[in-house]
Amino acid sequence: MDINMTLIGQSIAMIVFVWFCMKLIWPPILAALEERQKQIEEGLAAADRGQESLVKAAAEADEIVNEARQQATGILDQAHARANDIVAEGKAGGVKEGERQLDAAKLEIEQEANRAREELRGQVSAIAIASAEKILRREIDSKAHDDILGKLAQEL
Repeated sequence: MDINMTLIGQSIAMIVFVWFCMKLIWPPILAALEERQKQIEEGLAAADRGQESLVKAAAEADEIVNEARQQATGILDQAHARANDIVAEGKAGGVKEGERQLDAAKLEIEQEANRAREELRGQVSAIAIASAEKILRREIDSKAHDDILGKLAQEL
């Protein structure tokens, strides 16, 4: 093989081209590649952080939902207890009102019975007086008659 000027010229041109590329073309391309690599790494790290945040948020959401369910259950239990208390208070109030009305009715019956007894005593006294008056009209004077009737009324 002969080495001629063409081969030497091409070799020099190739060396100049490689040097030119290494000094002027490769550094911006490598910088762009490194920058892109950093962006990709940051994006992957952000995705990992986002995934972790999502897992934490899901756990917190589950915890909040569980707490809300527990609070709802507690509120329902309190409402049921209050409703039962209200029903019990209503029953107790109804029983007390019934007893009060029963006592009032008994008192009214007793008062009516007393009035009837007094009226009956008055009528019995009047009948007894009328009977005694007819029987004793001729035998006893009016003063003795009044004394006897007063005693009779007191006895009744």
